[in-house]
Amino acid sequence: MPFALHGPTLSLRIPTEDDAEELLRLASDPEVTRWFSWGPYTDVAQPRRFLAGLPEERLLGFKLDLLAVHHEHGPAGITGLYEFSVRDRRCVCGTWFGRDFWGTGANRESKALLQHLAFELLGMQRFGSYSNPVNERSTKALLGVGLRHEGILRGYHRHGDDFLDVNIFGLLREQWERSPLRAEFAGAITVDGSPPPTFVADQ
Repeated sequence: MPFALHGPTLSLRIPTEDDAEELLRLASDPEVTRWFSWGPYTDVAQPRRFLAGLPEERLLGFKLDLLAVHHEHGPAGITGLYEFSVRDRRCVCGTWFGRDFWGTGANRESKALLQHLAFELLGMQRFGSYSNPVNERSTKALLGVGLRHEGILRGYHRHGDDFLDVNIFGLLREQWERSPLRAEFAGAITVDGSPPPTFVADQ
């Protein structure tokens, strides 16, 4: 059975090449990709290249990107985990959603699913993330799902010809275990299949 996580209104699954057109539609908006080193998409060949590279990234344990699919409205964006250290049991999350899904609660639910994946299924000890200090929306969203602001990394992110500062956030297992977000979605998350074994820490 293909690996997927399901919440009340949102599911996360492995993307396939058939998702290219939807990703083009979602990420052709410059505001969606404003803070990233890529985009906006202008041609379907661009998401196709992204999708074609995902199997090798999963095989090598580099990155576990998942397609967020709203149960009523369809594909919403990409969310996932990267910067894995299985030895140190840590990873970082990253997410983008199409503009129609901003402010709908989809990001909050996706973070609950990702935290369940990281801590419950992969055996992680630390769940991290980044934001641009100027991007107040992203910063507030990360604080709102339980992550703590731990400082600023100077000149950390290359964006075109610029090197930008980033906020760094973290959530430890013991904090997640008593977090309001985990309690909010307790019993509402189901899982199909198993995550790729490359990302699973030895228990």
